[in-house]
Amino acid sequence: MMLRIYDDLEEARRTVLQRRDMMDVDTTPEPIRASIRRVFDEELTPEQAVARLLADVRKRGDEALREWTVRIDGLTLDAFKIPVEEWEAAYHWLPDELSEALALSAERIRDFHACQPIPCWTTDTLGGTLGQKLVPLERVGVYAPGGTAPLPSSLLMAVIPARVAGVDGVTVCTPADRETGRVPDVMLAAAHIAGADQLFSLGGALAIGAMAYGTQTVPRVDKIVGAGGLFTTIAKRQVFGVVGLDGIYGPTETVVVADDSANPAWVAADLLAQAEHDVLATAILLTPSRKLAEAVQVEIARQLETLSRAEIAAASLEGQGGAVITPDLETAVQLADEFAPEHLCLSVEEPTTWAERIRNAGGIFLGEHSFEVLGDYVAGPSHIMPTGGTARFKGPVNVLDFVKVVNIIGLDAATAAGLCPAAACIADAESLTAHGAAAKARANTK
Repeated sequence: MMLRIYDDLEEARRTVLQRRDMMDVDTTPEPIRASIRRVFDEELTPEQAVARLLADVRKRGDEALREWTVRIDGLTLDAFKIPVEEWEAAYHWLPDELSEALALSAERIRDFHACQPIPCWTTDTLGGTLGQKLVPLERVGVYAPGGTAPLPSSLLMAVIPARVAGVDGVTVCTPADRETGRVPDVMLAAAHIAGADQLFSLGGALAIGAMAYGTQTVPRVDKIVGAGGLFTTIAKRQVFGVVGLDGIYGPTETVVVADDSANPAWVAADLLAQAEHDVLATAILLTPSRKLAEAVQVEIARQLETLSRAEIAAASLEGQGGAVITPDLETAVQLADEFAPEHLCLSVEEPTTWAERIRNAGGIFLGEHSFEVLGDYVAGPSHIMPTGGTARFKGPVNVLDFVKVVNIIGLDAATAAGLCPAAACIADAESLTAHGAAAKARANTK
């Protein structure tokens, strides 16, 4: 069976509901190890391989990018930067149906994020003026994945919120197709629609290093956003502190909570839509209805026969997927909240009521008509969401990812003088006598 059914909750916790460290060297798949050996001519961990790439990019810039692109991808690129004119041309070359769909997606993403409040505030109730202002970042780098397939939606979902936030310069890096040596037209068109400033044909750790450190061609940015594969993710971890990050992303995941009212064909389709991303993707069904789980199991087997990426989807479901039978719907919702999934789909009656019990999820999809695929492309909110349980403390990419808080402190003289003794007392307790002296010098100034 492609989708195993679990009746034992403890077994389910040990298997499909457990968290796996996808960075664990001991679990690095052999194809990745082989790829590293091919490129570096020695045994290295993924972390060591990425560190070597980043160090070389930092040292040699464009020259390192060219050499490693040949070794990794077999591509000789004379220029990484793609002229803006090619983006616009690609947009006009696309089939009308596709260009219109991308434009609709962009419009809804822009309209949604334009509704997000950006709170700047001041108060005079604490003596003088105190407050905060939110300032857009100057330069942002967006990584748009394109490993097994180009993902123009991810480019839109990152660039447009940055534009709404008022970022001055948005740089996009995305890998070229290994067969053609070119970035696909659909990615060029997406960059045009989204309003990016610069687009570079660079992928993986090389792209992250180029944006983090800057090269002769690629500008250094202040923050990098966007998901990617294993090497991209490791690179983001290693450059954190040199630049800001939106988050660290692992394989994509979805949890569907369903009851007897759910359509098994739709539930199966939603699970398969997630599973086809990657053999490490996670697609889990939580339901109190064994009848539904069995019907979904049958539907998955039937629908797999029609999919172009059936092999990937099947491997994903066998590796990380499953249908877990829970005592009741409340337990299913509780398990989903504990798992803290990237996507949580509530295919139940009264989904809004159950959503009130959810604290941990990147996105909550209310009912079968608000299914995840619409969220991936055209609903409006960014589909770049926390994975690996990080929804416990991190939300999806949004306008606030592209601004920073600046405190405003404008105390009046009387308030400042009144606060000086307390400041001096704390400074003395910390043995910071210069701090204390600065406060004491103003203690009697009004």
